[in-house]
Amino acid sequence: MTFIDRLSLLTLMDGAAVALLLAGWSLIGWWIERPNAARPSVTVLMMQYRRDWMVQMVTRQPRIFDATILGSLRQATSFFASTSVIAIGGVMALIGNAEHLAGVAADLTARSTPTIIWEMKLALVALLLTDAFLKFVWSNRLFGYCAVVMASVPNDRDDPQTMPRAARSAELNIRAAWNFNRGLRSMYFALTAVAWLLGAITLIIAVIATLVLLWTREFRSQSRDILLGRSPADP
Repeated sequence: MTFIDRLSLLTLMDGAAVALLLAGWSLIGWWIERPNAARPSVTVLMMQYRRDWMVQMVTRQPRIFDATILGSLRQATSFFASTSVIAIGGVMALIGNAEHLAGVAADLTARSTPTIIWEMKLALVALLLTDAFLKFVWSNRLFGYCAVVMASVPNDRDDPQTMPRAARSAELNIRAAWNFNRGLRSMYFALTAVAWLLGAITLIIAVIATLVLLWTREFRSQSRDILLGRSPADP
Protein backbone atom coordinates (compact mmCIF):
# COMPACT_ATOMS: atom_id res chain seq x y z
CA MET A 1 0.00 0.00 0.00
CA THR A 2 1.45 3.38 -1.05
CA PHE A 3 1.56 6.47 1.14
CA ILE A 4 -1.26 8.07 -0.88
CA ASP A 5 -3.39 4.95 -0.44
CA ARG A 6 -2.84 5.12 3.31
CA LEU A 7 -3.84 8.78 3.45
CA SER A 8 -7.02 7.97 1.54
CA LEU A 9 -8.14 5.87 4.52
CA LEU A 10 -8.43 9.02 6.61
CA THR A 11 -11.54 11.17 6.55
CA LEU A 12 -11.72 14.88 5.71
CA MET A 13 -12.35 15.54 9.40
CA ASP A 14 -9.12 13.71 10.25
CA GLY A 15 -7.24 15.87 7.76
CA ALA A 16 -8.76 19.04 9.16
CA ALA A 17 -7.91 18.04 12.72
CA VAL A 18 -4.28 17.27 11.88
CA ALA A 19 -4.00 20.49 9.87
CA LEU A 20 -5.34 22.44 12.85
CA LEU A 21 -2.80 20.77 15.15
CA LEU A 22 0.15 21.54 12.88
CA ALA A 23 -1.02 25.09 12.19
CA GLY A 24 -1.66 25.75 15.87
CA TRP A 25 1.74 24.33 16.80
CA SER A 26 3.49 26.67 14.36
CA LEU A 27 1.39 29.78 14.99
CA ILE A 28 1.48 29.67 18.78
CA GLY A 29 5.28 29.41 18.64
CA TRP A 30 5.48 32.42 16.32
CA TRP A 31 3.05 34.37 18.49
CA ILE A 32 4.97 33.65 21.68
CA GLU A 33 8.39 34.48 20.25
CA ARG A 34 7.55 37.81 18.59
CA PRO A 35 10.17 40.17 20.09
CA ASN A 36 8.42 43.44 19.19
CA ALA A 37 4.91 42.56 20.29
CA ALA A 38 2.81 45.19 22.06
CA ARG A 39 1.99 42.52 24.64
CA PRO A 40 5.20 40.50 25.11
CA SER A 41 5.06 36.91 26.28
CA VAL A 42 6.84 35.47 29.31
CA THR A 43 9.43 34.01 26.92
CA VAL A 44 10.19 37.46 25.46
CA LEU A 45 10.22 39.15 28.87
CA MET A 46 12.78 36.62 30.10
CA MET A 47 15.15 37.67 27.32
CA GLN A 48 16.03 40.92 29.07
CA TYR A 49 16.45 39.17 32.41
CA ARG A 50 18.95 36.81 30.79
CA ARG A 51 20.87 39.77 29.37
CA ASP A 52 20.87 41.45 32.77
CA TRP A 53 22.12 38.20 34.31
CA MET A 54 25.20 38.22 32.11
CA VAL A 55 25.90 41.84 32.99
CA GLN A 56 25.71 41.05 36.71
CA MET A 57 27.87 37.98 36.17
CA VAL A 58 30.79 40.17 35.07
CA THR A 59 31.43 41.60 38.53
CA ARG A 60 30.26 38.63 40.62
CA GLN A 61 33.10 36.97 42.49
CA PRO A 62 33.31 34.07 42.49
CA ARG A 63 31.02 33.00 39.66
CA ILE A 64 29.99 29.72 41.25
CA PHE A 65 26.41 30.99 41.54
CA ASP A 66 26.20 31.54 37.76
CA ALA A 67 27.76 28.17 37.02
CA THR A 68 25.25 26.48 39.33
CA ILE A 69 22.29 28.12 37.59
CA LEU A 70 23.59 27.17 34.17
CA GLY A 71 24.21 23.61 35.34
CA SER A 72 20.62 23.38 36.54
CA LEU A 73 19.37 24.58 33.16
CA ARG A 74 21.44 21.93 31.38
CA GLN A 75 20.14 19.24 33.73
CA ALA A 76 16.59 20.22 32.80
CA THR A 77 17.32 19.84 29.09
CA SER A 78 18.96 16.46 29.71
CA PHE A 79 15.99 15.27 31.76
CA PHE A 80 13.44 16.20 29.13
CA ALA A 81 15.59 14.80 26.32
CA SER A 82 15.75 11.47 28.18
CA THR A 83 12.01 11.61 28.82
CA SER A 84 11.39 12.20 25.11
CA VAL A 85 13.50 9.18 24.15
CA ILE A 86 11.61 6.96 26.59
CA ALA A 87 8.28 8.24 25.26
CA ILE A 88 9.38 7.68 21.66
CA GLY A 89 10.32 4.11 22.55
CA GLY A 90 6.92 3.54 24.10
CA VAL A 91 5.09 4.90 21.07
CA MET A 92 7.21 2.82 18.69
CA ALA A 93 6.38 -0.26 20.75
CA LEU A 94 2.68 0.57 20.39
CA ILE A 95 3.10 0.99 16.64
CA GLY A 96 4.70 -2.45 16.51
CA ASN A 97 1.66 -3.90 18.31
CA ALA A 98 -1.03 -1.81 16.66
CA GLU A 99 -3.09 -4.95 15.99
CA HIS A 100 -3.72 -5.35 19.73
CA LEU A 101 -4.70 -1.67 20.00
CA ALA A 102 -7.10 -2.07 17.08
CA GLY A 103 -8.60 -5.15 18.74
CA VAL A 104 -9.17 -3.34 22.02
CA ALA A 105 -10.75 -0.40 20.20
CA ALA A 106 -13.04 -2.72 18.25
CA ASP A 107 -14.22 -4.33 21.50
CA LEU A 108 -14.97 -0.93 23.03
CA THR A 109 -16.61 0.72 20.03
CA ALA A 110 -18.01 -2.26 18.15
CA ARG A 111 -16.38 -0.81 15.06
CA SER A 112 -13.39 -2.15 13.15
CA THR A 113 -10.66 0.29 12.13
CA PRO A 114 -7.75 -0.71 9.88
CA THR A 115 -4.52 -1.19 11.77
CA ILE A 116 -2.73 1.24 9.47
CA ILE A 117 -4.94 4.06 10.79
CA TRP A 118 -3.73 3.44 14.32
CA GLU A 119 -0.15 3.33 13.10
CA MET A 120 -0.50 6.70 11.36
CA LYS A 121 -2.04 8.29 14.44
CA LEU A 122 0.75 6.99 16.64
CA ALA A 123 3.34 8.05 14.07
CA LEU A 124 2.20 11.67 14.46
CA VAL A 125 2.81 11.42 18.21
CA ALA A 126 6.26 9.92 17.57
CA LEU A 127 7.18 12.70 15.13
CA LEU A 128 6.26 15.42 17.62
CA LEU A 129 8.22 13.68 20.36
CA THR A 130 11.20 13.37 18.02
CA ASP A 131 11.06 17.09 17.33
CA ALA A 132 10.97 17.72 21.08
CA PHE A 133 14.02 15.47 21.59
CA LEU A 134 16.01 17.30 18.90
CA LYS A 135 15.08 20.68 20.39
CA PHE A 136 16.13 19.61 23.89
CA VAL A 137 19.45 18.22 22.62
CA TRP A 138 20.21 21.43 20.74
CA SER A 139 19.22 23.49 23.78
CA ASN A 140 21.64 21.48 25.90
CA ARG A 141 24.38 22.08 23.34
CA LEU A 142 23.69 25.84 23.29
CA PHE A 143 23.81 26.03 27.09
CA GLY A 144 27.20 24.32 26.78
CA TYR A 145 28.37 26.98 24.33
CA CYS A 146 27.07 29.61 26.71
CA ALA A 147 29.06 28.10 29.58
CA VAL A 148 32.29 28.25 27.58
CA VAL A 149 31.74 31.86 26.51
CA MET A 150 30.81 32.83 30.07
CA ALA A 151 34.07 31.33 31.28
CA SER A 152 35.96 33.48 28.76
CA VAL A 153 34.50 36.76 30.05
CA PRO A 154 37.29 38.73 31.79
CA ASN A 155 36.85 39.74 35.43
CA ASP A 156 37.91 43.30 34.64
CA ARG A 157 34.88 45.36 33.60
CA ASP A 158 37.18 47.81 31.80
CA ASP A 159 38.61 45.11 29.56
CA PRO A 160 37.37 45.74 25.97
CA GLN A 161 36.40 42.06 25.64
CA THR A 162 34.26 41.94 28.78
CA MET A 163 30.90 43.37 27.75
CA PRO A 164 30.90 42.02 24.18
CA ARG A 165 31.54 38.49 25.43
CA ALA A 166 28.95 38.88 28.18
CA ALA A 167 26.47 39.96 25.49
CA ARG A 168 27.33 36.90 23.38
CA SER A 169 26.79 34.70 26.42
CA ALA A 170 23.37 36.26 26.91
CA GLU A 171 22.32 35.67 23.29
CA LEU A 172 23.46 32.05 23.43
CA ASN A 173 21.53 31.64 26.67
CA ILE A 174 18.43 33.12 25.04
CA ARG A 175 18.67 30.81 22.02
CA ALA A 176 19.12 27.82 24.31
CA ALA A 177 16.04 28.82 26.32
CA TRP A 178 13.98 29.30 23.16
CA ASN A 179 14.86 25.82 21.93
CA PHE A 180 14.02 24.41 25.34
CA ASN A 181 10.61 26.10 25.22
CA ARG A 182 10.06 24.85 21.68
CA GLY A 183 10.80 21.34 22.87
CA LEU A 184 8.25 21.73 25.65
CA ARG A 185 5.63 22.92 23.16
CA SER A 186 6.34 19.90 20.98
CA MET A 187 5.73 17.67 24.00
CA TYR A 188 2.47 19.50 24.71
CA PHE A 189 1.29 18.87 21.16
CA ALA A 190 2.52 15.27 21.22
CA LEU A 191 0.23 14.69 24.20
CA THR A 192 -2.49 16.54 22.30
CA ALA A 193 -2.01 14.24 19.30
CA VAL A 194 -2.77 11.24 21.51
CA ALA A 195 -6.37 12.50 21.54
CA TRP A 196 -6.58 11.57 17.85
CA LEU A 197 -6.85 7.95 18.94
CA LEU A 198 -10.33 8.83 20.17
CA GLY A 199 -11.32 10.53 16.93
CA ALA A 200 -10.95 13.73 14.92
CA ILE A 201 -13.42 15.75 16.98
CA THR A 202 -11.57 14.84 20.17
CA LEU A 203 -8.30 15.95 18.57
CA ILE A 204 -9.79 19.31 17.56
CA ILE A 205 -11.03 19.89 21.10
CA ALA A 206 -7.63 18.90 22.52
CA VAL A 207 -5.79 21.27 20.13
CA ILE A 208 -8.01 24.19 21.14
CA ALA A 209 -7.52 23.38 24.83
CA THR A 210 -3.73 23.20 24.37
CA LEU A 211 -3.61 26.52 22.52
CA VAL A 212 -5.65 28.20 25.24
CA LEU A 213 -3.39 26.72 27.92
CA LEU A 214 -0.18 27.88 26.21
CA TRP A 215 -1.56 31.33 25.46
CA THR A 216 -2.75 31.78 29.04
CA ARG A 217 0.59 30.78 30.54
CA GLU A 218 2.52 33.12 28.27
CA PHE A 219 0.20 36.15 28.20
CA ARG A 220 -2.23 35.97 31.13
CA SER A 221 -0.31 34.27 33.93
CA GLN A 222 0.65 35.56 37.35
CA SER A 223 4.29 34.87 36.55
CA ARG A 224 4.05 37.36 33.68
CA ASP A 225 2.66 40.01 36.03
CA ILE A 226 5.52 39.39 38.43
CA LEU A 227 8.09 39.76 35.64
CA LEU A 228 6.49 43.07 34.70
CA GLY A 229 6.90 44.21 38.29
CA ARG A 230 3.25 44.41 39.23
CA SER A 231 1.11 42.51 41.67
CA PRO A 232 -0.78 39.55 40.20
CA ALA A 233 -3.93 41.19 41.52
CA ASP A 234 -3.37 44.37 39.48
CA PRO A 235 -5.47 44.82 36.31
